Amino acid sequence: MTKTVLITGASTGIGEACALHLDAKGHRVFAGVRKEEDAESLRRKASDRLTPLFLDVTDEAQIETAAKTIEADVGSLAGLVNNAGVARGGPLEYLPIDEWRDQIEVNVIGQVAITKAVLSLLRKDRGRVVFIGSIGGRVATPLMGPYNASKFAIEGIGEALRMELHPWGMHVAVVEPGAIRTAIWDKGRETADRLDRELPAEAHERYAEHIAAIRKGIEMQDRNAIGPEAVAKAVEHALFARRPRSRYVVGKDAYAMAAMTRAVPTRAREAIIRRFAGP
Repeated sequence: MTKTVLITGASTGIGEACALHLDAKGHRVFAGVRKEEDAESLRRKASDRLTPLFLDVTDEAQIETAAKTIEADVGSLAGLVNNAGVARGGPLEYLPIDEWRDQIEVNVIGQVAITKAVLSLLRKDRGRVVFIGSIGGRVATPLMGPYNASKFAIEGIGEALRMELHPWGMHVAVVEPGAIRTAIWDKGRETADRLDRELPAEAHERYAEHIAAIRKGIEMQDRNAIGPEAVAKAVEHALFARRPRSRYVVGKDAYAMAAMTRAVPTRAREAIIRRFAGP
């Protein structure tokens, strides 16, 4: 049976994989993109059931337009996949506050804004909400405080919303991927390069080993990353399974990190993380 789903951040990576996977399964997909070339790329790869929408989750006008477009076209939604996001990093001591604001505005406020905008459409179909979180929403790593903060926030928002919507039979899930083979690793390298350029000399002196560890970690995770299709399959289950889970851990590294949070005391866990991601 064909269902209608809205996916944010569908230009590349996990969002694109989810859009193409659900389209291939016969569902109607509204795919949020920010550029015409990304919309064209999706049209070439998908069936005519997939409709690209220009949707910046920090733009109230685009959010409102997207919600009205979906309502006029199909009237309701069976699912929302909150995937749009960015990754900001750097030492808290030196990272500009605007970097923090941008991180939270996109990854947290943007997810809440689009959810609020389409909740009435979801309610009509007892639809489900899926947040693409991260194992970084359970375990933090050095110099990734802004990103970790946003993903920890998504865990709390997802849990609260799941209980709020329970009386109407509407489910909310959080998907927690580990290292996934997407363009995020190139963006991570760009972030490390930017830190090299923009941090003052004092910061370089104090955090040189941290930045070197980030570069090493990026390369290691890029080599061991799995394809985004694994996340797409988890999202499909969260949206349409008769008994969906509340959380979906995706990837061996994510399973290992999740197990570590349960079994290893905090100080020991942080010592292990510093071996791979810090000085």
